[in-house]
Amino acid sequence: MMTRANPVRWVSIASLCILATTSARSQSTDPSAILKKMSDYVTAQKSLSITFDTDIEVLTSDLQKIQFASSGQVQLNRPDNIRATRVGGYSDVEMVFDGKTLSLNSKDQNKFAQLEVAGSVDQLIETLRDKYAVALPGADLLLKRVFDEMMGDVVDAKTVGRGVVDGVECDHLAFRTPDVDWKIWIAVGAEPIPRKYVITSKAVTGAPQYTLRIREWRNEIPNGAFVFHPAPGAAKVSLEKLENIDEVPPGIVTAKDKK
Repeated sequence: MMTRANPVRWVSIASLCILATTSARSQSTDPSAILKKMSDYVTAQKSLSITFDTDIEVLTSDLQKIQFASSGQVQLNRPDNIRATRVGGYSDVEMVFDGKTLSLNSKDQNKFAQLEVAGSVDQLIETLRDKYAVALPGADLLLKRVFDEMMGDVVDAKTVGRGVVDGVECDHLAFRTPDVDWKIWIAVGAEPIPRKYVITSKAVTGAPQYTLRIREWRNEIPNGAFVFHPAPGAAKVSLEKLENIDEVPPGIVTAKDKK
C-alpha cells in the first residue's frame, strides 16, 4: 500500500545526512596534518615488511598508453638494512643491502651485481636514484624524512575526501608540484598506513601514471632477511651488464624519449 511521503521527515533525514557528511569532513580537512601523522607513524617503525602491487604506464612511439603490472615485497630494518623484490611479466629482481654491500640479483637471468655502498637506507636510495637512475618501489615512503621529502616542492594540497582501498577506509589527499601531481590514500584510525600512492607525470605527453598499492603491512622480519645468497651457477657481472631489470620491457618507447 502506498502513502504520500512526509516532506518534513525527508527534510530531517537530508539534514542528518548533511550534518554527518560535514562532521566526517571536518575531521580530515588539513592534508598536511594527515600526511604528517602518516609520516610520524611510518618513521617510528624500526622494522617493517610491505607487500605491494605496482602499475606503470608508458607511451609507445605512436602515443598508445600501455600499462605494466608487477608485485613485490620490501623488508626494512632501520637504519641500514633493506631487501626489495619485484616480479613482473618481464623481470624477476631482488635487491639486498646489509649496510655495506648492495646486491642486485636478476633471478630470471641468473646474474647478479654487487656494489660497496656503506651508509643508511636513506643514503642508498639517494645514491641509486642520483647516480644509477634506479628507483625503489615507493622509495618516498621509506625515507626517514618522509614528510619533508614529499612536501618539498608542493604548490597545492587538498583533502579530496574519504575512499576505500582493499576494504580499508582511507583519507584521500591530492598534491601538486611543478612537474608531477600525486595522490595518496592513508588509512583512517590509529595506524595511518599509506595504502595507495599515485604519481602523474605532467611533463610527459599523455600524463602517464605510476601506481603503488600496499596490500600488507607488517612488522615481523625473518632472521637472515638481509643476507644475500646467489643462486647456484649465478654469474657475477658489473652493474652495467645487468640488463632488463626494469618494470618496463625493452623496446618500449615513451613520448618523452622521442624528443
